[in-house]
Amino acid sequence: MSIHTLDLDSPAFSPGFPLPRNHTADGLNESPPLRWGSPPEGTRSFALVCDDPDAPSGTFVHWVLFNLPPDLRELPPGVPADADLPGGVRQGTNGLGRIGYLGPSPPAGRPHRYFFRLYALDTRLGLPAGATREQLLAAMRDHQLAEGRVFGVYSRPNS
Repeated sequence: MSIHTLDLDSPAFSPGFPLPRNHTADGLNESPPLRWGSPPEGTRSFALVCDDPDAPSGTFVHWVLFNLPPDLRELPPGVPADADLPGGVRQGTNGLGRIGYLGPSPPAGRPHRYFFRLYALDTRLGLPAGATREQLLAAMRDHQLAEGRVFGVYSRPNS
């Protein structure tokens, strides 16, 4: 099965540019708004992962969200940090083991990249709320129809 490309962007930041402070742990720690194009036919749900591949200890997970409805085309800013959201949407655990979005909080120095990846799936996932990124990726295997991604950067000044 070939995986199609899905357009994904954010009205809050341009691809490759800094995330606004309110979407970081130094600000309001609220998830950024995201929007995407129409998925391929047969899409039954979407899943979203945000992670930082530049973290000192290896890739750090900032957000896991799944079972988004197939007719959804955007997420507003500040998705509540609830395990179960309306419409059967579920959130997984971030790198601190907490439910919901965790804004960037990198060590001082060079900018880190924060990748938001949206997957169009041919199924709804039977995972429980609180699933990890690894559990989500394993459950999505052989169900991905399309993927979209966008990244922003964030850094803290050296002291």
